[in-house]
Amino acid sequence: MSLTDLASVLWRSRELLEMLLFKLEEEQLLLASNRSRWLSHATREVEVVLDQIRQTEVIRAAYSQDVAVELGLEPEASLGELADAAPAPWSDLLHQHRKAFLMLTSEISALADVNRDLLTAGQRAARETMLAFAETVETYGPQGQSVSGGVRRSSLVDEAI
Repeated sequence: MSLTDLASVLWRSRELLEMLLFKLEEEQLLLASNRSRWLSHATREVEVVLDQIRQTEVIRAAYSQDVAVELGLEPEASLGELADAAPAPWSDLLHQHRKAFLMLTSEISALADVNRDLLTAGQRAARETMLAFAETVETYGPQGQSVSGGVRRSSLVDEAI
């Protein structure tokens, strides 16, 4: 039955979303601790999981269309619509999957935003450090664009710190 196939691919999708959440959290720990040595590995692992999610999504879409047709719905019916139209116990199971997907995607989105902010802050700090060594100052122009200023003034560095 198509509902069985759909349920199994939904479980696989949930597992992959949980794995993505884990990999993003791993990446965040590396970023927060300024341990960039393994960051490329963590990013590559995130990309592998995203690729697996894309492949599973194609299969899920095919099964969802089959189930929608079986239930007398439009082929593009949402998971919520499938859950509403499915007989018990499938209805409850599909509603649980939908709820889990909403929760996981919300967590993934929030974590990805934090990681992006950490990456941006790290990139900004590295750039400012490089500018300090180049003895130039970068500021903003009247239209908001980055502009290299003149020569940086001498500064004192407390090496005891």
